[in-house]
Amino acid sequence: MDGEADAWFDRELAGCSFPDERLNKRLRKLVAQMGSAMGQSIPLVCQDWANTKAAYRFFSNERVSEADILAGHFQSTRDRTVVTDGPVLVLHDTTEFSYQRENSAAIGITKSINSGRDKAGRPRVHTVCGILMHSSLAVTTEGLPLGLAAVKFWTRKKFKGTNALKKKINPTRVPIEKKESIRWLENVQQATELLGDPGRCVHVGDRESDIYELFCAAQEAGTHFLIRTCVDRLAGDGDHTIADEMDEVAVKGLHRIEVRDNNGNPDEAVLEIKYRKLRVLPPVDKQKRYPALTLTVIRAEERGTPTNRKKIEWKLITDLPVGSRKDAIEKLEWYALRWKIEVFHKILKSGCKAEESKLRTAQRLTNLVAVFCILSWRIFWMTMLNRSAPDALPTLALTATEIAVLDRLVNDKPQARRKTLSHYLTKIARLGGYLARANDPPPGNTVMWRGLSRLTDIALGATLGPDIEGN
Repeated sequence: MDGEADAWFDRELAGCSFPDERLNKRLRKLVAQMGSAMGQSIPLVCQDWANTKAAYRFFSNERVSEADILAGHFQSTRDRTVVTDGPVLVLHDTTEFSYQRENSAAIGITKSINSGRDKAGRPRVHTVCGILMHSSLAVTTEGLPLGLAAVKFWTRKKFKGTNALKKKINPTRVPIEKKESIRWLENVQQATELLGDPGRCVHVGDRESDIYELFCAAQEAGTHFLIRTCVDRLAGDGDHTIADEMDEVAVKGLHRIEVRDNNGNPDEAVLEIKYRKLRVLPPVDKQKRYPALTLTVIRAEERGTPTNRKKIEWKLITDLPVGSRKDAIEKLEWYALRWKIEVFHKILKSGCKAEESKLRTAQRLTNLVAVFCILSWRIFWMTMLNRSAPDALPTLALTATEIAVLDRLVNDKPQARRKTLSHYLTKIARLGGYLARANDPPPGNTVMWRGLSRLTDIALGATLGPDIEGN
């Protein structure tokens, strides 16, 4: 690891600044080790007791937090954003990490779920042990993940969920600062501040983010939002709702999209598009605190009722200008990219196996997941680079040692002409089991994380080889 000054993790973590330089070195070593054995346990990736013990000490160190671990990655995300053009979509979503523990006190809980009935017929409730993560992923409008711009971890030892609040009080009367929903506002503010160009940012969220306070926070920060709405708010002068106004709007155009039915077979849907700019009012109990806003609502509803899948019906609300069918379709396509943050979370759980860790406390687990976030982003980034920038130079994503190893390890296909970035990323995928046949689709995340693990391990061996021979 020390033999290659331009290792990707050195560049990615350059912005990290722990008070003790030994912590900086340990983080780089952990990222290198875990990257070479994706999804494996800490003892396996560390190989010996000394390194394993050092890893455990790092994750349990009170001077180490997820913010410290991700600081360099956040700065790299900003740097990548600066050199891109056009709007930057900041995708927001929450995911849960569940763990099997006899005592949940050291970690916390995520939720309680029904688990059937006992012999007497009484309902049983099972408490899920774990942590929650609300992440904000910056992507281009072509879907290239630039990196995380904000992350928040928490458990429910301190917070009560919305469902618990509803049993005692109307949640709309509870200040946003006292609800878990505040995470949406905090991440919008943190991501906007980090990226440094509020006018370029468009914050994208699902129905859980349909929060009036978020709209106001975005306006105050000078940034934009595109949210799937589920609340039928008061509109105009307050004597009718958004739905009332949208029912009066004529269809502005049609849009055909490709979808898949319940069996995974390709299908086509024809969407009727409506849009209207209107005056939206805050909840009645908060009208003294928040102003009315002029926003645009876009509705895309599928013609007819499909027999083998759920009918498509999207309702989006945004502060972005929408003056034509083309503008409306553009916003629909931007919102459709929201699923990419779910792919990122899948890589965390399936590739890094974040839920299989045996670490005992929430602090240690969040520090570990923060490291996994960096590894998961790189896998996702390289997978999408192969599709969005195939003709780029390979040095954009790979080091000289990695390129040399791939040239020695994976033979070129007969039809290979130029050694572009795509050429080498396909070689990595082939290490992970990708066949690279003529009609195969581009490699996905699974073969990329398998291939990258093998490549990192082999490149490390190639770097250490001369030293071993010298001894």
